[in-house]
Parts: sequence; structure tokens; C-alpha cells
Amino acid sequence: MTTTAITNIATLVTNNPDLGEGPLGQLHDAALVIENDKIAWVGPTADVPATDERHDAAGRAVIPGFVDSHSHLVFAGDRTAEFNARMEGRSYSAGGIRTTVAATRAATDAQLEANLTRYLSEALRQGTTTFETKSGYGLTTHDEERALRIASAHTDEVTYLGAHIVSPDYADDPSAYVELVTGEMLDACAPHARWIDVFCEKGAFDGDQARAILTAGKARGLHPRIHANQLSYGPGVQLAVELDAASADHCTHVTDADVDALANSNTVATLLPGAEFSTRAEWPNARRLLDAGVTVALSTDCNPGSSFTSSVPFCIALAVRDMGMTPDEALWSATAGGAQALRRTDIGHLAPGARADLAILDAPSHVHLAYRPGVPLVSQVWRAGEHVGQHC
Repeated sequence: MTTTAITNIATLVTNNPDLGEGPLGQLHDAALVIENDKIAWVGPTADVPATDERHDAAGRAVIPGFVDSHSHLVFAGDRTAEFNARMEGRSYSAGGIRTTVAATRAATDAQLEANLTRYLSEALRQGTTTFETKSGYGLTTHDEERALRIASAHTDEVTYLGAHIVSPDYADDPSAYVELVTGEMLDACAPHARWIDVFCEKGAFDGDQARAILTAGKARGLHPRIHANQLSYGPGVQLAVELDAASADHCTHVTDADVDALANSNTVATLLPGAEFSTRAEWPNARRLLDAGVTVALSTDCNPGSSFTSSVPFCIALAVRDMGMTPDEALWSATAGGAQALRRTDIGHLAPGARADLAILDAPSHVHLAYRPGVPLVSQVWRAGEHVGQHC
């Protein structure tokens, strides 16, 4: 058993109101103790108990590690040409996914894993200690299964997204593709996944198709999450609540009934501002959701088409600037909110008993994440009690 104290923390965000000030449970001139892979103690630096090792935060802020609950990291190639054309005026649609599907199918397992680990390392350097990632760029039984197998070697939060779009191989027979996704492909993929997802949108899958896909996944022990109401109004949010999905992701175009349904459910609204930034689309109204009592998560949606960023701090800055969130709300949503979107209680906070996932900021307060956008403020990272990154 090894114990480590981190002392002289200017501001410690615990995300537990019982431990400190406000909803973030903030402590000042604070310390924490890590025992093996968990938080064992938090409190004033003056009261820190004896430990095997000490680490001086030197007046920096400490926050929980970011929980990125929505990403698409098993892919090959990029879509630079598509992004360039979009910046010249072309609108975004679901169809561009086919470009990545072709590149992903052509890639070897080793190439896909090397790409995945590259972006995971990039995210870790920016404070992300837990991530979810999806399949969805293979759209054959073989390619979806191998994407999930590769991802599951790096995270427990793996999502089967055979229903990203209708496979180009089934363009003339979408119903046959739904049968594949709910049959043979599901059988091959379920052992490697915890979650099942569907892109419920014009150009992808309608409400009835999405219900059939998610229901089949639930029958195989996969819990639903759903791409909902990103590009237009639709049935996605209501379907998420109906099926007790862990999250409805995007939630850009929502009615009052959608907001009420989310507020009275266990489904988290996961907002993905990187997508709106990269597609010049309408911003989701986080203020409307929060004021209604909806639980909100913030994530990157890192993918090569519509949100090619692995930076949660960047998404926090966008959410504060353009979505009506306060810096406190944005940080909570990117940590505790992400944990709720993954139905996890061991991450997203720094109370005793939590997994010791944390980031040290080169700033005295988490507010600097929005106050100083684009600046690499995450100076050190600890994951499951291990000091995994230092670049200050």
C-alpha cells in the first residue's frame, strides 16, 4: 500500500457539496491523499496526515479528471477536404461518414489501434482520465466487431454503433441493414461492448428503426445511448427517455416536451460543442436545459468528420462562451456529468473512495479553463492513483 499527499492546492474541486463550498465542493489551501488507486482523504493542507510521499501543487488548482462520455476514435484517414469545403460554405450532413467507412475498412488492426492510442494519449495530456468510444466506421459484421475488440483493450466504456448510418452496401435496402445490425452483427459485437447507440436522424435511422435497434441491444445486455436531435427536431430525445437511455447526445433541436421529458428522467443530455463549432451549426441551449433541471454532460465527440478535437478544456470554453453555461457548470458537466452519462459513481469527483483521477492546472482556479481558452493549462495528470503525465 502506497500513500501520496498532494499539498498546497490553491483550489480543490471535489464535486461533493458536503466537502466544501458550493455545488463544486471547493476547498482552498487544500490537500488530498491518494491511497493506491483511490482518494483516501481531502481537507486543509495544515491537517494533511503523514504519507509515504508528498507532492507540492505549489498554489495550483486540482480538479477531477475529465470524463469524455462520447467519442468516435476507432477510424482511419481524415476528412480535411470535407472540412475545407464546409468552411467555404457547404452544409454538414450525415453522408460524409461514408468517407471514413471506406478508409477504416481498408486499414489494418494495427493501424486502427495506433490511431486510437495516439488520440487517447492526446486526450490524457489534456486531463481526460475516462473515455467512452464507439464503433460505427466499419458497418460490416467483421469491421464493427474488430473496432470494438480493439477499443475494449483500452477502455471499459465501449459502445456498439453499427447503426451510425445505413451501410453503403445496403443503400437500396435499409430494412435489411437494420436486420443485420440487430442480428448477426449484434451477436458478434455484444461480447465486446457495454453500450449500444444509434444515430436517430434524417439521413440515418428513423424513430421506429432506432427503437428496434436499441431494444435488440437491451435484450443482449447492452444499455442504450442515442445520438438525438442533432441536425433537426425528431423522436430521439423522447425515445431515449422511453428506453431509459443513459444519455441523449447532441440535443440541439429540442421542444419543451423534450426538455420536460429529460428533466423527469435518468437520461443525461450530453452536449458536444465541438460539433457545432466545426460545422457552424446552431448551438445547443444549455441554459434552457439546466434551468429546467436536466442533468447535462459535456464531451468532445472526437471524430474525424464533425468534431476533430480531443480537448475537453476547449469544449468547456465553448460551452461557457456560446451555450450559456457558467464555468462552474461547465466543469461539473465535463466531470461529474460525464460520469452520470456513463452511470458511474467512482469517477468524476474527488471525495474519499473515488478513483484517484485528477488533473493539476497551471492556474489557481478552474475558471481559467474558460478564461484562458486555447492555453494548455493541464500540467499534470493522475489516473487511478498513478502519476501519468507531467509537462509543466
